[in-house]
Amino acid sequence: MLRFVVRRLLLLIPVLIGLSILVFLWIRALPGSPATTLLGERATPEAIAAINEQYGLNKPLHVQYFAYVENVAQFDFGDSVTSRRPVIDEFGQRFPATIELAFAAMLFSMLIGLPLGFFAAKRYGGVLDQLSLVASLLGISVPIFVLAIILKFVFAVKLGLLPTVGRISVLINIDHPTNFYVLDALLAGDLEAFWDTLKHLILPAIALGSIPLAIVARITRAAVLDVQNEDYVRTARAKGVAPRTVDTRHILRNAMLPIATIIGLQTGLLLSGAVLTETVFAYPGIGTWLVEAIKARNYPVLQGGILFIALVFVLVNLLVDLSYALLNPRIRLS
Repeated sequence: MLRFVVRRLLLLIPVLIGLSILVFLWIRALPGSPATTLLGERATPEAIAAINEQYGLNKPLHVQYFAYVENVAQFDFGDSVTSRRPVIDEFGQRFPATIELAFAAMLFSMLIGLPLGFFAAKRYGGVLDQLSLVASLLGISVPIFVLAIILKFVFAVKLGLLPTVGRISVLINIDHPTNFYVLDALLAGDLEAFWDTLKHLILPAIALGSIPLAIVARITRAAVLDVQNEDYVRTARAKGVAPRTVDTRHILRNAMLPIATIIGLQTGLLLSGAVLTETVFAYPGIGTWLVEAIKARNYPVLQGGILFIALVFVLVNLLVDLSYALLNPRIRLS
């Protein structure tokens, strides 16, 4: 197990190097530059040259890249061009918001998707099965921004039940030592703030979790259908094992491998920044952070942010691989 983890972590190094090269070249191929974005259309050549000199943008590309790699090796990702704050500080402020949103979205999709897929497979060909197929198809087909706008219109404009922007009401003032607003509200013992942060999470989590819910439901249905026809399941039933035990210990546990894989992949995608959801709900997470950086040609933020996201995505998938040995002891990672 340890050798497997070490090998996967070592393989992460060339992945990050290759990604850093691609991102470095890609963002510099975009039209415009940080200098023209900061100074505006009427910037003088002297002012543009001064900005380029300040950030080293007037040097050859290979010199800029190796200087960036040297700084990253020292955990220095540079300063944001627009805010002049260290990139790692901004990431530490933004990423907890995306973690909260992604966790809420995955919890929503799993709490509904797993039971829906399981019972649809158990009633294969029935009404529930057909309805689950239609619902999952709609969940995958409807764009996130369309669903988000519908949710805002129904639950905020028409019913006035839930907020539609931000992470917490502007009328609530509490400290945020961890930047996890739900946890900070609990640490402060402020139930009003806790409930308010949860209300701000509901609509974005539903919108963001709609596609993972549909995918989890379909994969669960397919996996359960495949497993429940295996010989060991029929043998357990023939021996008189309780149906509930057969469902949990023989069917669901053995069907969890493909389900865990898709949950891990979806979690990695959600953590990588839900751009559309965060934009529609003005949610200050990684997605909106990177969108703002693209508009401002904020090279340090784009380079550092995308590397962070790649690292998180790979680590999440590593945890999924390690979970296989727990879900099925016959699997040995070496």
